[in-house]
Amino acid sequence: MNVVGQVDSALLEAVRGERLDSVEGAFAYSGGEDLTKPGLGDRRRTRLTLGGPDGRTYELYLKRYSGGLAVREFANISAARAAGIPTMQGVIWGRRARRSYLIVTAVPGDAIERCGQDFLTRHAGDGAAAELTARLAELVRRFHAAGFVHRDLYSSHVFLDESQGRTRLYLIDLARMFSPRWRRFRWRVKDLAQLKFSMPPRWVEDCWDDFLTAYLGREGAARAGRYDRAIGGKVAAMHRRQQKKKEAAAR
Repeated sequence: MNVVGQVDSALLEAVRGERLDSVEGAFAYSGGEDLTKPGLGDRRRTRLTLGGPDGRTYELYLKRYSGGLAVREFANISAARAAGIPTMQGVIWGRRARRSYLIVTAVPGDAIERCGQDFLTRHAGDGAAAELTARLAELVRRFHAAGFVHRDLYSSHVFLDESQGRTRLYLIDLARMFSPRWRRFRWRVKDLAQLKFSMPPRWVEDCWDDFLTAYLGREGAARAGRYDRAIGGKVAAMHRRQQKKKEAAAR
């Protein structure tokens, strides 16, 4: 097994207590709640709640893959955290033959895809939308400035937490993250288009221009038009594909 040095010893003991410290144990594990969604293929995601010897409970996610994708995802999480990106913590990973797995901590809050519209409704007129926009722009700007692109930057992968009395954002699902050497504009536009396509329509209408301005910063103001046109073209194409799928499903 492979463990991150900063992982709490009680958490590791809880993981070992469920025999999740080996590939064999991870793939034999039948507890927790399996999470399914379209496009997972042969990947399997399971939400766990484990009790530690110190009396605390730990909410974790177990990801199991055929192949070595878990190793790459674990490395991506470590790289993002080293760059100061708020995300989950990798706990443990393992690989043997054609199977791999990893366990990560849960991040607080909920996906903007699920809670974003309610958040905007509850905070109408109190400045929270502007704070969300500023923090989202900062998160994506820092992520891209560190040289990364996400490749699945939908609002389902950005978590919003209000539990500490302020808006905090976390980026998850870093399996496809990478650092492009060429065509960075293209890759960044793809990330931004995925985000715009998936955010609540009300936010897109009211806040998108402010988001893009904050994301680009003063030095990037001259490029705003180029970015917006490229992003808009991709979003329009995504809407067309979505509409075609709906029409095909209705037949």
